[in-house]
Amino acid sequence: MTDITQDGPGSIKVMVVDDHPMWRDAVARDLAESGFEVVATAGDGDQAVRRAKAAVPDVLVLDLNLPGKPGVQVCKEVVAADPALRVLVLSASGEHADVLEAVKSGATGYLLKSASTEELQDAVRRTAVGDPVFTPGLAGLVLGEYRRLASEPAPAQDTDEPKAPRLTDRETEVLRLVAKGLSYKQIAERLVISHRTVQNHVQNTLGKLQLHNRVELVRYAIERGLDDE
Repeated sequence: MTDITQDGPGSIKVMVVDDHPMWRDAVARDLAESGFEVVATAGDGDQAVRRAKAAVPDVLVLDLNLPGKPGVQVCKEVVAADPALRVLVLSASGEHADVLEAVKSGATGYLLKSASTEELQDAVRRTAVGDPVFTPGLAGLVLGEYRRLASEPAPAQDTDEPKAPRLTDRETEVLRLVAKGLSYKQIAERLVISHRTVQNHVQNTLGKLQLHNRVELVRYAIERGLDDE
């Protein structure tokens, strides 16, 4: 996986998946012309999974409506195979059920196809560093769903199950700000530390908690009430 910094898109490897050739080619071309490294494209679900494993992109720009294997299943499989991979859904559907299903499948962000080229480029950059990116109006929906899930009774715990790992004070502080919806850049500014340091704290926390991505991390934090502190 590429060592991504904020110096520009050139170090970000992108794969574009869409079943419409003209749209797929246009998105890939726009991203390549703006400096991203487009390492692969795919037109159906099975092809997407195979090529993602071979090309190892940093960001998978994924349509949900795919032949063979639906986009949400593609998302589940590629994230399971490579937890460091970020998925940005680019869909014509703004239906709440589609958005929530995509996020639960492991997508980091969700953008409507009505977005401008500049909005897509910005979304890919932000997705690459783990920031959740949503078309305006959808972020509140996702956060509301996390709160609903977090309010449900937790399943009975096995008494032999080990206790949750202990986080450092700084890791807990970063986790609290992640739960409040702040981007890594905003967290870095708030805590007067570097963007890279924030990323390192998040990666360490993911490892300790055995979580796969920022989506799962936000839910973990909300379940423990960290967003209200």
